[in-house]
Amino acid sequence: MVGANNNLNIKGQIISGKFGEIIARQKSDQEFELGEILVSENDDYKIFLQVYDLQYGSQISQQNLELISGMSLEEDTDFEFMDKNLRNYKIALLKNLISVNKNDSKNVMMSKSLPAMFSTVRTVTNDDLSFLSKPKNPLFLGNLRSGSKALDVPIYLDGEQVLTHHVLISGTTGKGKSVLMSNLLWDSTGKDYNGILVLDPHNEYYVGSGKIGLKDHPSKKVLYFSVKNTIPGSKSLKINIRILRPAHFGCLDFSDAQEQAMNVYYRDYGNKWIDSLLLEKPIKVGFNDATINVLKRRLMYLLDIDIGDSQVFCNGIFDFNAGEATISTVCDGLEDSKTVIIDTSSFSGQVELLVGSLIVTEMFNRYKNYKMQGNLNDKPAISIVLEEAPRVLGKDVLEKGSNIFSTIAREGRKFRVGLIAITQLPSLIPRDILANINTKIILGTEMVQERQAIIDSASQDLSSDSRNIASLDKGECIISSNFAKFAIPVKVPFFDEFVKKDLEKVNNSKEYVGLSE
Repeated sequence: MVGANNNLNIKGQIISGKFGEIIARQKSDQEFELGEILVSENDDYKIFLQVYDLQYGSQISQQNLELISGMSLEEDTDFEFMDKNLRNYKIALLKNLISVNKNDSKNVMMSKSLPAMFSTVRTVTNDDLSFLSKPKNPLFLGNLRSGSKALDVPIYLDGEQVLTHHVLISGTTGKGKSVLMSNLLWDSTGKDYNGILVLDPHNEYYVGSGKIGLKDHPSKKVLYFSVKNTIPGSKSLKINIRILRPAHFGCLDFSDAQEQAMNVYYRDYGNKWIDSLLLEKPIKVGFNDATINVLKRRLMYLLDIDIGDSQVFCNGIFDFNAGEATISTVCDGLEDSKTVIIDTSSFSGQVELLVGSLIVTEMFNRYKNYKMQGNLNDKPAISIVLEEAPRVLGKDVLEKGSNIFSTIAREGRKFRVGLIAITQLPSLIPRDILANINTKIILGTEMVQERQAIIDSASQDLSSDSRNIASLDKGECIISSNFAKFAIPVKVPFFDEFVKKDLEKVNNSKEYVGLSE
């Protein structure tokens, strides 16, 4: 019988099916799990298969099964038809993943053939996975997972490729999106190939939800901006109003008339357009008084400005007399491969997006210029972390016009600028943008509509994985990427455990190189 060795690891036997829907009977003393990876061998290849559905099988008719059940329930009779392990069993539906040449483990290809009929399927082992080697710029994502079991096999993708081609992190609340993001930030910080901008609405990444955060990162390549200035190492977040342009407000919900009024004031008054508008100085094109009044109120609220005695008074982070270099300092840090965290926990959602728009527009324009000059490839990749991504990438938002974030989603890869979009509602993001996001990290998602949106735009065929995605527990995910051979099931480590291992490595090394090195 094919694959009769490794008897201790045998979990079942292939009995029928078709490509992508292989049926295997479970061995009575074993247990199949959704998402479990199994291996079937022939003379030349190991064929990797994954469980995507489970069901019962029996040699006994349904009528007799109901009879046995009834006698057991109603008469308290232990009634069996022949040996229960032979007559009643469980069946797994398996899909093909990849085939690996036994004589050359680097020869990995998409599986295009069926395992032999009646061949056994066995548990995957670490030795089977030697082809999962580190790429040039390793980004650690977690350990390979088979069902609910995490294997001692770290999973890496090429961080430079992944980050420039956008990442989607999706999952229901409580499934581990923040822990995953904390791990990614810790691992990528200090690497020369990338700089990351984080708009942090919960102020959790730098300070840390526990005792450890990015403030403790041994590379020291972290910049932290906050209005509070109560944490050692933080920089004051002040932004000069003179650098604001009408285009920076494109990610906010202004009407066409309001946008036109801003553009006219900018045309007539240059970098003094905001105070001129608030003081209602004359412009060459007239607008309805209601339009100007509403626009004034919105700008005063957004920028935290008061008007009195024909003067403008600033109360918040936006100021006429400070913060001239803040945006440049942030962009310089990103260009120096640093992780830059902006504490937006005290801001409204619109102020957070305005600050993000300012920084991202400046950074994107820099990189477009570098491409024109021919030295873009000498620069690190830039990635922008967006919590609640549909606020700027949602269908309803983009129907009113594009913004800098949607521009990057569609064009950023050409300029080495990418997004990390975090959401529990991917269905709100247009399909063309989802298709442009080449790496999707899928955590547990119970809602059918959200699962389907991910499945429809995944890099690999996940059409049979809907139940698998719904059953993912906290910290379990599936990674579908253009830069992976197959959709990889992963277990995300707890942040504190992950950092502890990294810091232990630092203590044994003269300089920081990170877990990925």
